[in-house]
Amino acid sequence: MASRRNSSNVEPILAALATMQANVERSQKSQAHDYLEKFQKSPEAWKETHVLLSSPSTVAEAKLFAATTLKGKITYDLDQLPRETLPSLRDSILNLLISYREGPRPVRTQLCVCLASLAIQMLEWKDVLSHVGSAIGDSAGDCILEFLKVLPEEVTEGRKINLTEDELANRTKEILEDNASQVLALLVQYSSSSATAAFNPRLYECISSWLREIPAADVVNSPLLDAIISSLSNEDSFDASVDCICTILRDTREVDESIEVIQTIYPRIMSLRTKIAQVADSGDLETYKGITRIFAEAGEAWVVMIARLPAEFNGLIESILECCGRDQDRDAIALTFLFWFELKQIITLEKYKQARIHYAGVFAKLVDIMIKHLEYPNPDGDNADLFDGDREQEEKFREFRHQMGDVLKDCCDVITVTECLGKSFNLIQRWITTYGSQASSVSVPHWQELEAPLFSMRAMGRMVSPEESVVLRQVIPLIVQIPDHEKLRFQAIMALARYTAWTAQHPEFLQPQLKFIIAGFSHSSKEVVRAAALAFKFFGTDCRKLLEGSVTELHSFYESVLDSLPPMSQEEITEGVACIISIQQTNKIYDAFKLYCDPVIKRLMSRANEARDARDDASKLAVADYVQILTIFVQNIQPDVSPREENPAVKYCQEILPVLSTIAENFTDSTPILERVCRCWRYMVLSYRTAILPLLPTLAQQLASGFENSRQGCFLWATDSVLREFAEGAEFVDPSTSQAIYNFFEQQALAFLRIMNDLPAEELPDVIEDFFRLLIDALIYYHQQLLLSPVCQHILSASISALTLQQELPLKATLHFLRDFLSYGTDHPNSSNFDSHDDTQALRGNPLHIQQAVRGLVVAQGEPLVQRILTGMMFTFPRDCFYDASGVLLSLFEVVPQETGSWLKGTISMLPVGSIRMGEADRLMNAVGTKVQAGDLRKVRVLLQDFTTSYRRRNVAPREGLGRLEATRFRFNG
Repeated sequence: MASRRNSSNVEPILAALATMQANVERSQKSQAHDYLEKFQKSPEAWKETHVLLSSPSTVAEAKLFAATTLKGKITYDLDQLPRETLPSLRDSILNLLISYREGPRPVRTQLCVCLASLAIQMLEWKDVLSHVGSAIGDSAGDCILEFLKVLPEEVTEGRKINLTEDELANRTKEILEDNASQVLALLVQYSSSSATAAFNPRLYECISSWLREIPAADVVNSPLLDAIISSLSNEDSFDASVDCICTILRDTREVDESIEVIQTIYPRIMSLRTKIAQVADSGDLETYKGITRIFAEAGEAWVVMIARLPAEFNGLIESILECCGRDQDRDAIALTFLFWFELKQIITLEKYKQARIHYAGVFAKLVDIMIKHLEYPNPDGDNADLFDGDREQEEKFREFRHQMGDVLKDCCDVITVTECLGKSFNLIQRWITTYGSQASSVSVPHWQELEAPLFSMRAMGRMVSPEESVVLRQVIPLIVQIPDHEKLRFQAIMALARYTAWTAQHPEFLQPQLKFIIAGFSHSSKEVVRAAALAFKFFGTDCRKLLEGSVTELHSFYESVLDSLPPMSQEEITEGVACIISIQQTNKIYDAFKLYCDPVIKRLMSRANEARDARDDASKLAVADYVQILTIFVQNIQPDVSPREENPAVKYCQEILPVLSTIAENFTDSTPILERVCRCWRYMVLSYRTAILPLLPTLAQQLASGFENSRQGCFLWATDSVLREFAEGAEFVDPSTSQAIYNFFEQQALAFLRIMNDLPAEELPDVIEDFFRLLIDALIYYHQQLLLSPVCQHILSASISALTLQQELPLKATLHFLRDFLSYGTDHPNSSNFDSHDDTQALRGNPLHIQQAVRGLVVAQGEPLVQRILTGMMFTFPRDCFYDASGVLLSLFEVVPQETGSWLKGTISMLPVGSIRMGEADRLMNAVGTKVQAGDLRKVRVLLQDFTTSYRRRNVAPREGLGRLEATRFRFNG
């Protein structure tokens, strides 16, 4: 009868697991998932998991599910069991572990974790290791080793377990520290217990785990070191042995404290050097990566010693260099990159100058190796695919080249830029001498050997000073004459783009390069055209003074290529010409601005007319792209004009403002167009500041009507720039203008509140983010008006409603606003508030009537605010929002401590029954009360974070019966 009853209890579980694996409707899988999730948190799971694990007929997937569920129960729900039943639970897990000692391994691993987690929490269990060892027996070696492996890991993760810091520290000492020597002796004994024991990967996994507690010196000075090194020759134990050696090496990073260990292990590591060539020749990639990792980790761990004693550690450096050089597949070399960076960092210090000189030859060879590895594959046939159609491999190679470029930069710091550039130059010159005469328009022999040094020059460009006078004078004339091969032309253009700052100091080299770049716009390759646009941007930016007189000529070129370019390239070439216009004399800027932008406006209006009747998004995106081009001109053309003079750029903006306004009015349903128009308006304010005042009434009207009509947050984003620029006390802004701007802001706030009344917060995440970012600035510049305004209570209500969101960005904006808002309830608000009536600019205190106003608002709405914050931290907030959310609670305790404590207690009492441990709420409230009375509010924050984190871990998703903690819809009548 009992077995029949147990079977009937587990049948729904087995059925749900089968549904999860079956090819059924999504709704059925969702129901099965929900059932299993509720089961895992239920008290019944203790019994049913044992039933599933004890039955021989249970399928493997169900056994693993049961073991995983049991692990979660022990970690999070141990309080569901009476304390006196824990020994029985321990014995039942031991019996299960014995029955699974031969596997399957995933189930055995979970049971080991169960036992380890129970051992940590079962404080009265003092003889953990001896008890487990005697229960399982010597014959189950792998089982014992696996338990020993997971035990330190689970103790380290003890923050998940409901123990105090003192209890966890004491338990760590009892279980790990007091048993470290016993475990070491046990591992030594096991390693020599049989011919196969020393090649068991579980042994080395266990050693790696216990190196948290066992000093590396004790392992190195024991017979285990011989076993670890020997096991590298065994295929089964190789990976675990490599991990173990690397763990030991990391434990010797404090080199002054580890000198004896390093002296012992260094020759053993160097004995592996002969394997580098052997494994490279055999083509065993995984073994090669393991050997390379050992040498690289040794270098990283001992980098200080390597700098102090270069001669003694020269063999290690040469071994790492050999690993780089022999890596024909380029799969292991990346393991050395961090070492080369750390070595560069330390030997470029004056203190280690001798080491820098000593290793100069190594870094010179490293440059040669890196440039060789930069070469593209060399397939059979001129038109063969370089990566045999494997686009993922091609993308991986592209990313890898940039990482190698970083290593070349490190080399520049060690052996000078001139020497590194000289190596690239020599390779370019060698190719020209060897193959240059054989190149034609249809075939370029061995182009990979030319492209690699070109890429290396591009990679090292950032390191080159504009005053460099040796290599660039020779190499740039060669670059502009390279053959017309797609990848060569692309790399040559990109390389030249890196040296525009140098060209600005050497004008005699400008025209050949510019001609070469402009020719790239006519190339058949889209990649080359994109490279040419990017290069032109840098030439326009850095060489603008040299090109000041070329505005008219460049306009013809600009007009001829603009429409044929992709949007990104259009932006880049526009930025280049805009920078050249910006250097013009003030009386010429308006004409140049108009010369370039009037044709853009015509295109914009034409595209807008087409898009108005079109149904596809592409035509609207084209409108947005042309608005972006106008914005780039506005961003970059900022004439230096006295506030009393007419700004020529503003004069032109006044002409185009009606066009932008019309577009915004006609495309209220197109987010890309509205965002670009608002961005253009925003940069008009940021670029021309108070000079934009003549446009301000029209601009404010468009921002207000645009937001109300479209409900797009970009209008609030643009409003923010106006608010900051024309705030009270800003230079050249009179008080009446500042007040008008505040009135404009409040109009936008009311419009937002009406929108939020009409739609749930879930449909307005972007608008909410933009609004609360606007409010943060409003508090800085207009807090006196805002905090005393009737609209403030509705804003606070809206912020509480916004906390129901689960997206990180709008939540962070809302939480930042709340923290700033609450700070005005104290005498130290977050935003600076200076009195500029005297030269000292003394910091004013926060007026008492402002503090009282904020306290009044908090008292009226603090309870739902605490509910939303605490519920969010327990259920819905992304983890990156926890700090700010707990900061809001901290501020509430600072402003109204007694009321906040009461709200907190009331919120916790509303949690679903059974979701918190018995007495947990009382302990929390007592601890919070004690800290509040002592004025230690920082500890209150820690208490609340720990409570909500623990609750969230036990209740990963909101359970049924949230009841009174369900959020209410925001309502606003105004």
